[in-house]
This record gives sequence, C-alpha cells and structure tokens, in this order.
Amino acid sequence: MRMSLILTLAVGLTATAVTAKPPLRDVPVVDDGLLAVGIADEIRNTCDDIEARMLTALMRLQSLKSEARALGYSAEEIEDYVTSKAEKARMRARGEAYLKANGVTLGDKSGYCRLGKQEIAKGSAIGTLLKAR
Repeated sequence: MRMSLILTLAVGLTATAVTAKPPLRDVPVVDDGLLAVGIADEIRNTCDDIEARMLTALMRLQSLKSEARALGYSAEEIEDYVTSKAEKARMRARGEAYLKANGVTLGDKSGYCRLGKQEIAKGSAIGTLLKAR
C-alpha cells in the first residue's frame, strides 16, 4: 500500500513538472511577436514617411493571443503578461537594443525611417506591419 502511494505521488509530481508552463516572456513566438509589433509601432510613430498596417497589426496581436491560448495560457495569464509594468520595461529595453543594433540613434527620425524602409523591403515581421507613404 505504501509503495503504491509513493508511486502515485511520484507520477503525479512528474506529470505536474512536465505540464508546467514557462512564463510567456520565455515563449519566443509570443515574446518576439510582441517585440516586432512594438518596434513597428515605434517606427511608425517616429517616422512621418511610414504608416502602420493597422488591420495587419491587430490580426497579428490576435494571432499571438490565440497562440498563447493554444499553448495553455489563460486569458488572465495573457492579460497579466501584456499589462505588467516590468514586462513593458523589459520589452522597451529589448526594442531599444534592437534599434541601436540596427544603427538607429534613439529620437533621430531619419534612422527610424531608414530602418523601417529596410524592414519593409525585407518583408520581416516588423516590415509586414508597416507601409511607406
């Protein structure tokens, strides 16, 4: 009886460990997807020559939410992730690092425009959310 109870507990703990979800920040498809949306938004807000593909952006955000739900995250977990001040600060730091790594001086409109046009030309995750005016 005791051995049966120990085995049952061991199996239960193993199953729990296997099904534990990582934080959404550690799910690349979601975190990197939100980063692309954020960078595209920053570019279109800074560069007068580029505008957003708003419908595409809204569909991308919905797709990311659906992806998270399919991975087992609840609506509350997703909401907590996207509204977290700490996560917003971390995402801003990632975005700024991406901009700097791609030759953009923060606040310099010409750099944002150049990068935006490059991303559009590449058809990158960022570029598909933008269009030149």
